[in-house]
Amino acid sequence: MDEKKDAARAAVREFLSTRRERVSPADAGLPATGTRRRVKGLRREEVALLAGVSPEYYIRLERGQATSPSAGVVESIAAVLRLDDDERAHLGRLLAALTPEARKRRRAPGKDSGKDSGKDTVSPGIRVLLDSIRHLPAIVANSRLDILAANDLGRAFYAPMLDTDGPVNSARFVFLEEHAARRLFPEWERIADDAVAMLRIESGRHPDDPALVALIGQLSTRSQAFRTRWAAHDVKAHRAGTKVFRQPLIGEVTLPFENLTVDAAEDQVLTVLTPQPGSPEHDAIQLLASWNAHSPNPAEAESSSNT
Repeated sequence: MDEKKDAARAAVREFLSTRRERVSPADAGLPATGTRRRVKGLRREEVALLAGVSPEYYIRLERGQATSPSAGVVESIAAVLRLDDDERAHLGRLLAALTPEARKRRRAPGKDSGKDSGKDTVSPGIRVLLDSIRHLPAIVANSRLDILAANDLGRAFYAPMLDTDGPVNSARFVFLEEHAARRLFPEWERIADDAVAMLRIESGRHPDDPALVALIGQLSTRSQAFRTRWAAHDVKAHRAGTKVFRQPLIGEVTLPFENLTVDAAEDQVLTVLTPQPGSPEHDAIQLLASWNAHSPNPAEAESSSNT
């Protein structure tokens, strides 16, 4: 039994079935009928009808048994299921994972057999760039949401999340340190939804990443909130936007952020909080920077206490 092939098929089946459940017959323009429906959302046969394919073919595709469907067929199904751009891309990756070429890559010696150093190591140049950003909080994370590095102000701003022993992962913080996470993120529900949706995309891109598999297993085992969201199969890319923070020293602030892809490494993003100069939020960040600049680091504090 090919467990990876079975897992790839299950990923397609579960994603498409959860997307079908979101679309009602009325939403799809189908006439109302007097028969009692046994399924939530559209039936497989209805998706096939609306997409212009045979019911047998769509059933095979949803079960992950139809390899290499044409781009036109995939687009038609995506339109019927009202997939957004992130969902369309995710479906494409899930279907691509079923191709013979993808299976050969997974069987290649050494492929996905260990830690991806390119994903987990911050280059010296990026560290120089981080340290040069002195007036805005900045962090570098990979696509598993591991926090790999931060500048001084980033360490101060994200202290509730970063001041822990061992590697830091923002999803692990959100779900396994929920009390502290809810204090830092007043809109915890939104942050939790986004974290799971980003991990779901990553699972479609790198289903054999052992570190990702271990993370999802840990979160699924220990967090009901994570399990519920993971079962929804929602996907969302990591884009710029705004977040609400409740920072212990400066209080609650709503801050815009920009995500910059790190070209020198695979799947790393530099995130910088970017309040507009002259705004109250910018003033709050500068106040935090001033306090942080006058606070001795632990080594300095220990040295001064011994003199």
